[in-house]
Amino acid sequence: MRYLLSLPLLAAGLILPLHAADTVLVFDPPQTQIHWTLDTLVHTVHGTFQLRSGTVRFDPATGNASGELIVDARTGASGNDSRDGRMHKSILESAKFPDVVFKPKHVDGQVPAQGSATLQVHGSFLLHGSEHEATLPIQVSVEPGHIGADSKFSIPYVAWGLKNPSTFVLRVNEKVDLEIHAAARIVTNGVQ
Repeated sequence: MRYLLSLPLLAAGLILPLHAADTVLVFDPPQTQIHWTLDTLVHTVHGTFQLRSGTVRFDPATGNASGELIVDARTGASGNDSRDGRMHKSILESAKFPDVVFKPKHVDGQVPAQGSATLQVHGSFLLHGSEHEATLPIQVSVEPGHIGADSKFSIPYVAWGLKNPSTFVLRVNEKVDLEIHAAARIVTNGVQ
């Protein structure tokens, strides 16, 4: 009977260290998809970007977070060479500002040991040389050693200082919608 009563304590002893220390997420660029959508008066433009790298550290007990996710602005593509050339030269100025960086600061919500949860991740975007506060809704799915993260949000790129690509004839929305599916390895206490 004593042994049966000690099983929950043993299980708690094995689980608590996982939540007592920082957890590190190392993102996998080839397994991460970044899609963007920009509405115009005439049609909707769809495109992609590629994640260059990403490592995020967070403390499950406090929600404090650090690290960065780096998107290569030069990989932005919509499937139209002329439009993409204008986007890189005049809007993103990706030769001068090759990185779009998200730096998490705080996570609201509990990351489960296994299963799904919805989180709010507070942080800042470094875009076109300026930093902007943002909160991202993120749906996570956790399996042993791995985490998937999905998010949909808008970036008010014109309000954040980028040029509006609208012309006299073609009106373009001043926000771009992003949909991200990311995959990462979970590293806890230096163990992957």
